[in-house]
Amino acid sequence: MKISDTRPLGRTGLSPTIASYGGGSLGNFGRVISNAAARDVLDAAWDAGIRYFDTAPFYGRGKSERRIGAYLEEKPRADFILSSKVGRLLDPAPGGAEEDGIFLDPSPFDPRWDYSYDGVMRSFELSLHRLGLDRIDILFVHDIGVRLHGEDFPAQLKTLREGGIRALEELRRSGAIGGYGLGVTEAEVCLDCLDYADPAAFLLAASYTLLDQAGTRPLLDRCLARGVSLVIGGVFSSGILATGPVPDARYDYAPASGDVLERVRRLEAICARHGVPLSAAALQFPLAHPAVATVLLGAGMVRSLQQCAAGFACAIPRALWDELCHEGFIDTLDDLDFG
Repeated sequence: MKISDTRPLGRTGLSPTIASYGGGSLGNFGRVISNAAARDVLDAAWDAGIRYFDTAPFYGRGKSERRIGAYLEEKPRADFILSSKVGRLLDPAPGGAEEDGIFLDPSPFDPRWDYSYDGVMRSFELSLHRLGLDRIDILFVHDIGVRLHGEDFPAQLKTLREGGIRALEELRRSGAIGGYGLGVTEAEVCLDCLDYADPAAFLLAASYTLLDQAGTRPLLDRCLARGVSLVIGGVFSSGILATGPVPDARYDYAPASGDVLERVRRLEAICARHGVPLSAAALQFPLAHPAVATVLLGAGMVRSLQQCAAGFACAIPRALWDELCHEGFIDTLDDLDFG
């Protein structure tokens, strides 16, 4: 499996590389990095063959978009695919941005939700300015779901359906974007979106991994039937499938529980019996489903990016997948193609 291999992205006519770069770390996700360090990571991604880059206004309150845009503006525009997100607008914060404990040392802007027609159009325009590029290929509606919105979710979804989707459809018809979808952690909201919109792709984070597949297969299968692609993020389940069951392992953005640690020990032991690093299995697993176009790598360090590249190059025997299925880590092998 080569990082530079490509797959179609829905019906957009775009073909991203099967490994893509997720720009959360470039917004100082959990760790402050310099502009020079951000460029080094992007260089490593480009040199590895990655040609699809994802970002969002929320990542570092514009910092990720600016860093990715400054890097990509030096590349031929036809040589890469770019996605960003809508759903939050950034308001200037002259006294300094409110810290959220997620993106450290953010730029001086505070985010606010806005899924309206005007909010989506404004977000798209501001992203173009931050990126310094002439177009964004894919726009994902960011974090529309029950998990973040709670009781406000029905009202936020109503705003999106009555306003934001109309804006996205206009942008697609005009050729300003190649397509749109949702960028979320909940498969159910993507399934619902297929009933009220015409998405090209979904970015689904931390919901289709070796540890978490519950409720996701119906979405994958329905997307395949509709010609909608999946961009899969969070394949390491917030870190534990990369680090293994170490004492400070993270799962779902928090310290891993004893039960999760034990499941990962079992996973690691099965992989070891077949001579495969756990991280390599975690990276390659989502790509076995034909609806998955690409796997996002969120590495914030060159070393981590290079380790991920090695994971894609790792040869994995079919016997490993068979055993993972037999042991209940993969719910079914039906329709999966492990090459």
